[in-house]
Order: sequence, then C-alpha cells, then structure tokens
Amino acid sequence: MEESQEELALTQLRKSVEKLSSSTEGYEKPTLMRFLIARSMNPNKAAKMFVDWQKWRASMIPPPGCIPDSEVKDELETRKMFLQGPTKSGQPLVVCKVSKHFPSKDQLPFKKFLVHVLDKSIASAIQGKEVGDEKVACLIDLQNITYKNLDARGTITGFQILQAYYPERLSKCYILHMPGIFVTLWRFVCRFLDKATKEKIVIVTDAEEQQRLEEEVGLDALPEEYGGRAKLTAFQDVLLPLAAP
Repeated sequence: MEESQEELALTQLRKSVEKLSSSTEGYEKPTLMRFLIARSMNPNKAAKMFVDWQKWRASMIPPPGCIPDSEVKDELETRKMFLQGPTKSGQPLVVCKVSKHFPSKDQLPFKKFLVHVLDKSIASAIQGKEVGDEKVACLIDLQNITYKNLDARGTITGFQILQAYYPERLSKCYILHMPGIFVTLWRFVCRFLDKATKEKIVIVTDAEEQQRLEEEVGLDALPEEYGGRAKLTAFQDVLLPLAAP
C-alpha cells in the first residue's frame, strides 16, 4: 500500500476513535497500523477494535499495567510455558508443553495467565523502547497428551484473546506431535479462528516441515527437544527489565 493511502487510513482511524469518545494520543503509527491491518485497512472497524482493546486493558490489567507472577502463580507452577529466543528474525519464541496443562475451572485466572504470557513475551522483544509492532512466535508441543489435557474452551479463549486484543502480534505458530485425539478438537477450534490466524499456523508433520521450522526459528533459539541447541527456560525464570509492554 502506498504511504499516502496509509496516512489517509491513519487519519480516518484517529477521527473515528475520537467519535467513539476515546483518543489515540500516545500511540505511534506501528501500533495503530496493527489494528488497521487486522481489519483490512477499514478505519471504522479498526477504530472500534482499538477502543474495545483500550477498554479491555483498563478492566483486565489495572495499574501499573501488568499482571505480576504472584497473580498467576498456580498456572506458572505447572512449568508448561517457556520463553526462548530471539529467533532468526529477532522474535521471542513461546513454547507450550500441553501435556502439563489441565483445564481450569475458573476462567478468569486462566485469562490473566494468558495475558501475562503474551505481555511478557512482547516485553522481551522490546529493544530499549517499544515500537508497537513487536511480534512473537509460538511452538505448541502436543507430545504425550491424554484426554485430561484436552481443553477446547481454553484453546478457543487463547486464540480469541490473541485475535481481539493482540492484533498482528503473532508471527507464526508451530504445532508439533499432533495425535489423533487432538484432531477433532482442533477442527472445532478452527471454526473460531480468523483467516489471517489460520495462515500463520503450521502443523509440523514431516521432515520437510521440521526443516523449515529449524530454518525459520534458528537452532540457537529452538530447544534441543525440537532439533535445536537451546535449553528450555520456564517463563518465571526469565527476568526482564520491563514486566509488560
């Protein structure tokens, strides 16, 4: 898209946000562009998404703007989430071992955990100052899962939060070791995914896809379990100067 068209769309987005009794003050072009891209460059739809996002963050994440480890302690203690990287393209790599996950009866703490994971991942991509278009890569490991680990509601919730409140933050999602018991659930989950999200998901099933995973992520970021050279680092063991973007 030509720069003049981008600028026009940005101007219209800012005006539409003001009509919705909000403001884009303090938000740079890269942040606003994420919302425009997520809504096919439609300024009115992007404005609604942006304002919904502002309201959601204000209600979900009170000052100082991050969810501390202490609030999601139970989920962290399962040691199912790992933060690696940077990948070849300079992005954090979030690894999830689903065999250590069990469906949560209370969805609010689980949602807070997802937000904690996403915010901390994005924060780890920030080089000094947040630009607004930082992305993360994700690797979902389904090895050794049983029916106790299947969580359709949690999986849909995760992708819905990602799509609605973290537009254009996902660069790629790799799914490894998908067993037969997960296929039906995955087909159901796919009904809730945007076309753009589906296009970023790669189900690794053969040597060629494994090679592409290794090339795209890079052996220095990819954990040893998946063909790389890195050691897995649990989320709570990663210390950042910023707790959230």
